[in-house]
Amino acid sequence: MTLDEMLKLADDLVFAKTGQHLSDLQEKVVWGTIQGETYEKIAEDFHCNESYVRDIGSKLWHIFSESLGEEVNKSNLRSSMQRLQVSLFSSNSLFSSNIAQESVQIRNINFCEKTRQPPDIPNSNSDYQQPQTENHELSEMPELGVFYDRTSELETLKTWILQERCRLITITGISGIGKTKLTVKLIQEIQHNFEYILWYNLDNSSSFTEFKAELIELFDPNTDSELIAKNGKRFKPIKYLQKHRCLVVIDNLHNLFFSNQLAGQYQSKYEEFRYLFKQIEELSHQSCFLLIGWEQPIELTEIRSSNPKFKTLTLRGLETTTIAEFFRDQEVGDDEKLINIIHQYQGNPLWLNIIVNSILDLENVIQKIIENNTIFLPQSLKDNLQQQFNRLSPLEKQVLLELVQDEEPVNLAQLLIRGQIPSSDLLNALQSLLRRCWLEKQDHLYCLPAVVRQYITDLNH
Repeated sequence: MTLDEMLKLADDLVFAKTGQHLSDLQEKVVWGTIQGETYEKIAEDFHCNESYVRDIGSKLWHIFSESLGEEVNKSNLRSSMQRLQVSLFSSNSLFSSNIAQESVQIRNINFCEKTRQPPDIPNSNSDYQQPQTENHELSEMPELGVFYDRTSELETLKTWILQERCRLITITGISGIGKTKLTVKLIQEIQHNFEYILWYNLDNSSSFTEFKAELIELFDPNTDSELIAKNGKRFKPIKYLQKHRCLVVIDNLHNLFFSNQLAGQYQSKYEEFRYLFKQIEELSHQSCFLLIGWEQPIELTEIRSSNPKFKTLTLRGLETTTIAEFFRDQEVGDDEKLINIIHQYQGNPLWLNIIVNSILDLENVIQKIIENNTIFLPQSLKDNLQQQFNRLSPLEKQVLLELVQDEEPVNLAQLLIRGQIPSSDLLNALQSLLRRCWLEKQDHLYCLPAVVRQYITDLNH
């Protein structure tokens, strides 16, 4: 009896008992066990915890034992399968009374019907091949428009998704920095590696039920969205994510979280998203979630330290040479002068575009910015910052008012000495502001970005 035949038979047993075929990890457990591999080796090949593999194996042996009417375990799986095959070919009957009770009839099993291939084990040295079919729901994905060089960030994301097979990636950064544009460019370059892709924009009216319906309808267009809403517990997205190679993009993730609280605190109505993200972390599957927003779930900070399948890309400003190209496209100034402007506005493409399009006498203004070290904040730029400022907690706003008093970067000890804010509250607020990219930290020193400093200063005058 060949390994392929044993794997086919194991799949038939599981399907007869549960109505579901073997998942990729279950296939690997059966395949590895037949070949004499340890749970440790199987877990290493599939990039998951050994204890989780043991649990998968234990459940499989229980199914096989009930179906065959004899004890099946890791050590006797091969011999049990061989005895079953002999029984099948010597009698033209149901291969188990237990299976018969499930009203599943499997007669004259044809092992040559379809040759099984070894389970798909991630290969860190190669990209995934193009799927046979593609079902991409990208109607909510914005157009790319003008895109300036993000080669380094694109390569990092491709490595995480295609080679390291990361399950969840957050792309964070201050508004206007280019998170969504980067993701659109990424999708354009890697979309053929996925059978299913969904781009979902979160807004204040979004619900988990709506998101789940869109995701499930992507896999099964015949599913009634009203039926999903009425019988939500029956429809579990994780099952589809385990069966298919899928990329799910959720944009404007910050809409999941409370305003006027520290970053990443879920609103009560969105707790089901927290549960979904937890499933993505804990359960074996072959899909990837990309989460884009000003904030990220606070629990991901802890998860990233223990789970290499979770990553965060904090997007910074464009490189000086790239922004200089932007200004040349606008026919503005010379490179030496522009370098100062680029640093003042943190290489933020949206902010720089606002500056170019809002100021008529731009050449003269640029000269004044250079001479006086001044930050100009046109109203549209202030409006952009106001949207994020309104989300800050009162504690964070208090910390910003403390920091704006300091011309030079300060360390934690200096802030604590002032005694204006309790130490634990101060630490929590600083961490939250760092996560929002409203604060910078270098060599244990905290400082406000120039644009943020000017904005806070203007608010208090």
